[in-house]
Amino acid sequence: MVDESNGYEDIADIYINGRGQAVNGIGSSTARAWARTLNKGSVVLDIGCGTGIPVTKILLEEGLAAYALDASPKMIEAFRRNFPDVPAACESVERSPFFNRSFDAIIAVGLMFLLPEETQRALIPKMAAALNPGGNLLFTAPFYKVEWKDAMTEQPSRSLGAEQYRKLILASGLSIVQELSDEGGNYYYNAVIAYI
Repeated sequence: MVDESNGYEDIADIYINGRGQAVNGIGSSTARAWARTLNKGSVVLDIGCGTGIPVTKILLEEGLAAYALDASPKMIEAFRRNFPDVPAACESVERSPFFNRSFDAIIAVGLMFLLPEETQRALIPKMAAALNPGGNLLFTAPFYKVEWKDAMTEQPSRSLGAEQYRKLILASGLSIVQELSDEGGNYYYNAVIAYI
């Protein structure tokens, strides 16, 4: 069976018992500030949700309706224990039917750079197509074009670099609202889809 979780299923227990419980972990303040820019009741898809802590928890605390997606069965199991009322699916971004729905916003923290380059190139327009007019996208990926081994999974990770991400964002019909770094050095791309 192919591991669609990019190695996270194998280290899920370590993640769940560590970073998966970090309510105020690195990036929490950035995710919360972004969530506060959305209208109450907005429907948000959390891609690569893990345990749902901290991102889905923040979305719910800010009065948003959440959906969640992760390719690791153990992560989704932990997510469902934490948030039994949030629709969650154990599916890869490549095959998830969640992208047949529409959302007011999509957030993907710590996921994009785990994916193969061709998947990243396909995912940005896929996320854009799933956004309602005026919809908001936030994802993380390093500013520079770089490849490395993920510290937890030892699987290859890659950033296409800011120039490529910007091109993909703009080619997908999105406008870049802002780019920023958090206290842990994670780099964020925030974009919106135009109203028709």
